[in-house]
Amino acid sequence: MKVTDSKHIVALCGSQRDGSHTRQALERALKAAEADGATTDLVDLAALDLPVFDPDRSDAGDATELRRRVRNADGVLLGSPMYHGSYSSVLKTALDYCGFDEFEETTVGLLVVSGGGFPTPALEHLRSVSRALDAWVLPHQVAIPDSHSAFEAGRLTDERLIERIETLGTDLVEYAGVESYPETTAACAVPTAD
Repeated sequence: MKVTDSKHIVALCGSQRDGSHTRQALERALKAAEADGATTDLVDLAALDLPVFDPDRSDAGDATELRRRVRNADGVLLGSPMYHGSYSSVLKTALDYCGFDEFEETTVGLLVVSGGGFPTPALEHLRSVSRALDAWVLPHQVAIPDSHSAFEAGRLTDERLIERIETLGTDLVEYAGVESYPETTAACAVPTAD
Protein backbone atom coordinates (compact mmCIF):
# COMPACT_ATOMS: atom_id res chain seq x y z
CA MET A 1 0.00 0.00 0.00
CA LYS A 2 1.21 3.49 -0.85
CA VAL A 3 1.13 5.82 2.15
CA THR A 4 0.74 9.54 1.64
CA ASP A 5 -0.94 12.39 3.50
CA SER A 6 -3.12 13.18 0.51
CA LYS A 7 -4.29 10.68 -2.06
CA HIS A 8 -2.93 10.81 -5.60
CA ILE A 9 -5.28 9.74 -8.39
CA VAL A 10 -4.01 8.98 -11.90
CA ALA A 11 -6.32 8.62 -14.91
CA LEU A 12 -5.25 6.81 -18.08
CA CYS A 13 -7.09 8.14 -21.12
CA GLY A 14 -7.44 5.45 -23.76
CA SER A 15 -8.82 7.78 -26.42
CA GLN A 16 -6.72 9.41 -29.12
CA ARG A 17 -9.52 11.49 -30.64
CA ASP A 18 -9.50 15.30 -30.53
CA GLY A 19 -12.39 16.51 -28.37
CA SER A 20 -12.65 13.05 -26.83
CA HIS A 21 -15.73 12.39 -24.71
CA THR A 22 -13.66 9.91 -22.70
CA ARG A 23 -11.12 12.60 -21.85
CA GLN A 24 -13.85 15.07 -20.87
CA ALA A 25 -15.48 12.52 -18.55
CA LEU A 26 -12.12 11.65 -16.96
CA GLU A 27 -11.40 15.35 -16.40
CA ARG A 28 -14.73 15.72 -14.59
CA ALA A 29 -13.98 12.69 -12.37
CA LEU A 30 -10.53 14.10 -11.55
CA LYS A 31 -12.04 17.48 -10.64
CA ALA A 32 -14.33 15.70 -8.19
CA ALA A 33 -11.30 13.87 -6.75
CA GLU A 34 -9.46 17.19 -6.37
CA ALA A 35 -12.49 18.69 -4.60
CA ASP A 36 -12.20 15.75 -2.20
CA GLY A 37 -8.57 16.70 -1.42
CA ALA A 38 -6.63 14.53 -3.88
CA THR A 39 -3.87 15.45 -6.28
CA THR A 40 -4.46 14.21 -9.81
CA ASP A 41 -2.65 13.38 -13.04
CA LEU A 42 -4.34 12.80 -16.39
CA VAL A 43 -2.10 10.58 -18.51
CA ASP A 44 -3.00 11.26 -22.12
CA LEU A 45 -1.83 8.06 -23.81
CA ALA A 46 -2.05 9.77 -27.20
CA ALA A 47 0.81 12.03 -26.09
CA LEU A 48 3.11 9.15 -25.07
CA ASP A 49 5.35 7.09 -27.33
CA LEU A 50 4.18 3.53 -26.56
CA PRO A 51 4.89 1.09 -29.38
CA VAL A 52 3.05 -2.22 -29.44
CA PHE A 53 4.33 -4.14 -26.42
CA ASP A 54 7.34 -6.37 -27.00
CA PRO A 55 8.49 -8.19 -23.82
CA ASP A 56 12.08 -8.03 -25.09
CA ARG A 57 11.81 -4.21 -25.22
CA SER A 58 9.74 -3.47 -22.11
CA ASP A 59 11.38 -0.03 -21.67
CA ALA A 60 10.60 1.16 -25.21
CA GLY A 61 9.51 4.72 -25.79
CA ASP A 62 7.84 6.34 -22.78
CA ALA A 63 7.14 3.07 -20.94
CA THR A 64 9.34 4.01 -17.98
CA GLU A 65 7.54 7.35 -17.56
CA LEU A 66 4.15 5.64 -17.80
CA ARG A 67 5.06 3.06 -15.15
CA ARG A 68 6.45 5.76 -12.84
CA ARG A 69 3.26 7.82 -13.07
CA VAL A 70 1.00 4.82 -12.44
CA ARG A 71 3.22 3.48 -9.63
CA ASN A 72 2.92 6.83 -7.82
CA ALA A 73 -0.88 6.56 -7.72
CA ASP A 74 -3.02 5.61 -4.74
CA GLY A 75 -5.91 5.14 -7.17
CA VAL A 76 -6.04 4.67 -10.94
CA LEU A 77 -8.94 5.57 -13.20
CA LEU A 78 -9.03 3.65 -16.49
CA GLY A 79 -11.01 5.38 -19.24
CA SER A 80 -11.63 4.17 -22.76
CA PRO A 81 -13.99 4.42 -25.69
CA MET A 82 -15.53 1.09 -26.64
CA TYR A 83 -14.13 -0.39 -29.84
CA HIS A 84 -15.57 -3.62 -31.27
CA GLY A 85 -16.99 -4.67 -27.91
CA SER A 86 -13.86 -4.00 -25.86
CA TYR A 87 -11.53 -1.22 -24.79
CA SER A 88 -9.05 0.65 -26.98
CA SER A 89 -5.75 -0.74 -28.23
CA VAL A 90 -3.80 2.23 -26.85
CA LEU A 91 -5.08 1.44 -23.33
CA LYS A 92 -4.34 -2.26 -23.85
CA THR A 93 -0.77 -1.39 -24.85
CA ALA A 94 -0.36 0.85 -21.77
CA LEU A 95 -1.63 -1.91 -19.48
CA ASP A 96 0.73 -4.40 -21.15
CA TYR A 97 3.67 -2.17 -20.15
CA CYS A 98 2.46 -2.18 -16.53
CA GLY A 99 2.31 -5.04 -14.07
CA PHE A 100 1.97 -5.94 -10.41
CA ASP A 101 4.45 -3.23 -9.37
CA GLU A 102 2.02 -0.63 -10.71
CA PHE A 103 -1.36 -2.16 -9.83
CA GLU A 104 -1.13 -4.62 -6.94
CA GLU A 105 -3.31 -3.39 -4.04
CA THR A 106 -4.10 -0.21 -5.96
CA THR A 107 -7.72 0.96 -6.12
CA VAL A 108 -8.99 1.11 -9.72
CA GLY A 109 -12.06 2.82 -11.14
CA LEU A 110 -13.53 2.13 -14.58
CA LEU A 111 -15.14 4.45 -17.14
CA VAL A 112 -16.13 3.48 -20.69
CA VAL A 113 -17.76 5.61 -23.39
CA SER A 114 -19.73 4.17 -26.28
CA GLY A 115 -21.15 5.80 -29.38
CA GLY A 116 -23.80 3.09 -29.41
CA GLY A 117 -25.29 0.80 -26.78
CA PHE A 118 -24.28 0.09 -23.22
CA PRO A 119 -20.53 -0.76 -23.04
CA THR A 120 -20.83 -3.69 -20.62
CA PRO A 121 -18.26 -5.94 -22.38
CA ALA A 122 -15.53 -3.27 -22.28
CA LEU A 123 -16.17 -2.68 -18.56
CA GLU A 124 -16.01 -6.43 -17.90
CA HIS A 125 -12.74 -6.75 -19.84
CA LEU A 126 -11.12 -3.88 -17.92
CA ARG A 127 -12.35 -5.34 -14.62
CA SER A 128 -10.83 -8.75 -15.50
CA VAL A 129 -7.46 -7.24 -16.45
CA SER A 130 -7.37 -5.10 -13.30
CA ARG A 131 -8.20 -8.06 -11.09
CA ALA A 132 -5.53 -10.16 -12.84
CA LEU A 133 -3.06 -7.46 -11.76
CA ASP A 134 -4.28 -7.79 -8.13
CA ALA A 135 -5.89 -4.35 -8.10
CA TRP A 136 -8.90 -3.46 -5.94
CA VAL A 137 -11.61 -2.61 -8.50
CA LEU A 138 -14.41 -0.35 -7.32
CA PRO A 139 -17.92 -1.78 -7.69
CA HIS A 140 -19.14 1.66 -8.84
CA GLN A 141 -18.29 2.15 -12.51
CA VAL A 142 -19.37 4.56 -15.23
CA ALA A 143 -20.77 3.63 -18.61
CA ILE A 144 -21.70 6.36 -21.07
CA PRO A 145 -23.79 4.83 -23.87
CA ASP A 146 -24.98 6.84 -26.89
CA SER A 147 -22.33 9.44 -26.10
CA HIS A 148 -23.36 11.79 -28.90
CA SER A 149 -26.69 12.38 -27.17
CA ALA A 150 -25.06 12.76 -23.72
CA PHE A 151 -22.79 15.60 -24.91
CA GLU A 152 -23.89 18.88 -26.49
CA ALA A 153 -21.43 21.41 -27.90
CA GLY A 154 -18.58 19.48 -26.29
CA ARG A 155 -20.17 19.46 -22.82
CA LEU A 156 -21.68 16.58 -20.89
CA THR A 157 -25.32 17.53 -20.30
CA ASP A 158 -26.83 14.41 -18.72
CA GLU A 159 -27.12 15.24 -14.99
CA ARG A 160 -27.37 11.58 -13.92
CA LEU A 161 -24.14 10.76 -15.77
CA ILE A 162 -22.41 13.81 -14.29
CA GLU A 163 -23.37 12.59 -10.82
CA ARG A 164 -22.10 9.05 -11.54
CA ILE A 165 -18.80 10.40 -12.90
CA GLU A 166 -18.27 12.66 -9.89
CA THR A 167 -19.11 9.80 -7.53
CA LEU A 168 -16.47 7.68 -9.27
CA GLY A 169 -13.89 10.41 -8.63
CA THR A 170 -14.79 10.75 -4.94
CA ASP A 171 -15.01 6.96 -4.45
CA LEU A 172 -11.47 6.62 -5.80
CA VAL A 173 -10.26 9.06 -3.17
CA GLU A 174 -12.27 7.46 -0.37
CA TYR A 175 -11.14 3.91 -1.12
CA ALA A 176 -7.59 4.60 -2.37
CA GLY A 177 -5.02 2.60 -0.46
CA VAL A 178 -7.46 -0.07 0.74
CA GLU A 179 -5.59 -3.10 2.06
CA SER A 180 -8.50 -5.51 2.32
CA TYR A 181 -12.23 -5.69 2.20
CA PRO A 182 -13.99 -4.61 5.41
CA GLU A 183 -14.94 -7.39 7.82
CA THR A 184 -18.51 -8.37 7.00
CA THR A 185 -19.00 -11.79 8.58
CA ALA A 186 -19.92 -10.39 12.00
CA ALA A 187 -22.26 -7.80 10.55
CA CYS A 188 -23.98 -10.40 8.35
CA ALA A 189 -24.12 -13.20 10.88
CA VAL A 190 -27.57 -14.66 11.38
CA PRO A 191 -28.47 -15.13 15.04
CA THR A 192 -29.19 -18.72 16.04
CA ALA A 193 -31.84 -19.88 18.47
CA ASP A 194 -30.63 -21.45 21.72
